Amino acid sequence: MPKPKVVSFKTALGKLAEGKKPHLLLGNGFSRACRDDTFSYQALYDQAELSGLSKDARRAFTALGTTDFEQVMRMLKQAAKLAKEYKRPKLAGVLDAHADEIREVLVRTIADNHPARPHDIAPQQYKACRSFLGHFADVYTLNYDLLLYWAVMQEELGGDVEKDDGFRQPEDGPEDYVTWEVQNTNSQRIHYLHGALQIFDAGAELQKYTWSNTQIALIDQIRDALKADKYPLFVSEGTAESKLERIQHSGYLNRSYRSFANLGGALVIFGMSMAENDEHILRLLDRGKFKQIAIGLHGSASLAGNKRIAARAASFGTKRKGSTPTIVYFDASSAEVWGPNDDR
Repeated sequence: MPKPKVVSFKTALGKLAEGKKPHLLLGNGFSRACRDDTFSYQALYDQAELSGLSKDARRAFTALGTTDFEQVMRMLKQAAKLAKEYKRPKLAGVLDAHADEIREVLVRTIADNHPARPHDIAPQQYKACRSFLGHFADVYTLNYDLLLYWAVMQEELGGDVEKDDGFRQPEDGPEDYVTWEVQNTNSQRIHYLHGALQIFDAGAELQKYTWSNTQIALIDQIRDALKADKYPLFVSEGTAESKLERIQHSGYLNRSYRSFANLGGALVIFGMSMAENDEHILRLLDRGKFKQIAIGLHGSASLAGNKRIAARAASFGTKRKGSTPTIVYFDASSAEVWGPNDDR
């Protein structure tokens, strides 16, 4: 596979259809561009060791030579399946338990390691981010953290940014949270495809914690909930199949997933490595209706990871009738998502 030709973000936008704003799909590179020392898997792993990741669970990371939580969870789940086939139910149970432990530690680590307050991000960073987000109609994100939410809420910094995430005040009156109901979401433009730290499944309703209703910092509310063993809606399973199963069992996640599947026009992908554990999203692009797709690449186009992204993108649109989408690659740093100093 030859290395992809890379243009600037501005040039890439100019190649997309005029008249309608493109849609946006965000991966972990969006958050890492703001705080790489917080949201990289290496940073999370280093913090997780201090947060109580058991010695046995750490052995899996060491054996596989990685700090990628999802890769380790995927391998543990696959090993558990093999153990069951080999009639080793006790071993299978241990492996499954370690995968579940790692998932819980990941959630807690992101919350514990997260910037504590919106003002920990500089106003000029928010302004740059809002300028970037202003280019797009619907925004779909695979990230769990609060950065997108914080940026969207900084309205005083200007920028034409969509902010409707589908949550409304409960019908019975103001609460400490807002709720999501499918019949009230026709105008929804922000979609958390894998859930988010601030969204909790309360059984009868889906709740989003807010600062405006409580005057309590959002990350403090989330940490208090975790201490009470309440977990956010958070899709971090190790395999694409497991992620899709989790999505399909949530009305909120499934609606966003189907919404993304039905999009057309142009799409911009930023910060997504297109790893195997996101195949449930990539398969939608294979069957999707997009006519143009712009993909951000971090670093040299000759890097193995970027060549792999280009090889995977070559399949987009091949499982639908008609022509495949036009693919254009742009230098992710040229988008200056968090300002001129971001480097992802």
